[in-house]
Amino acid sequence: MEALRAWRASSNLIGFAASRAAASASRPLGLRIRCCSAAAATTNPPAQPQDRRRRSASSSASTSDRDSIRAIRLKKVDELRGKGYEPYAYRWDRTHTTKALQEQYTHLMNGEVCEDVSVSVAGRIVARRAFGKLVFMTVRDDAGTVQLYCEKDSLTEDQFEQLKAFIDIGDILGASGSIKKTEKGELSVYVKNFEILTKSLLPLPDKYHGLTDVDKRYRQRYVDMIANPKVADVFRTRAKVVSEIRKTMESFGFIEVETPVLQ
Repeated sequence: MEALRAWRASSNLIGFAASRAAASASRPLGLRIRCCSAAAATTNPPAQPQDRRRRSASSSASTSDRDSIRAIRLKKVDELRGKGYEPYAYRWDRTHTTKALQEQYTHLMNGEVCEDVSVSVAGRIVARRAFGKLVFMTVRDDAGTVQLYCEKDSLTEDQFEQLKAFIDIGDILGASGSIKKTEKGELSVYVKNFEILTKSLLPLPDKYHGLTDVDKRYRQRYVDMIANPKVADVFRTRAKVVSEIRKTMESFGFIEVETPVLQ
């Protein structure tokens, strides 16, 4: 019985091999048959030489612009140090996050100022507007945003000059002062003192289009989180989830072991 089963299995294999050989012989040698729809064939048309040249020229122009901006900002760094200011400060004492300010002083009326209150915030400048003797800036930290209300009369002449000439969008700034709500209802820090904590050397991604290069978003997560605050929120949520899972597993006596991960 076992011999009969083995004979049948070998016969089936021989028959299968013979049928494959016959099918191969019916086609001309070296010919490969491939089926695809017309839509699939036209989904990704080959790039024309003109398109390649246009993309190359655009990339070169972008690189040239970044290089020129970097050179200008490096010059500002040297000028600040020449004036006795360190554009990469060692320390800044923050009293409030932007979110804490927004929650604590949301009750203020439009135009109201709390002169007896002194707060200190720090964050990256994401917007800047100058109008004569006034400069408005929006700073963002890990909790939210708040407006800085900078008036020439509340600062020294040297400070106001520094504010207008040396500070760019992307810089990290520390500012202290009282709390003010503008006539339009914008909660602001009425700046009486500030310090450049980190001078940025390259511009932030475009304000309206953001960071659209997918490869760059994955490789330079720090830029992605600056340009897209929601991405940072995802990372924070993920960190909390992983932390809670780890605590739960540890409570049951499990031990965490590092193992290779397939990407």
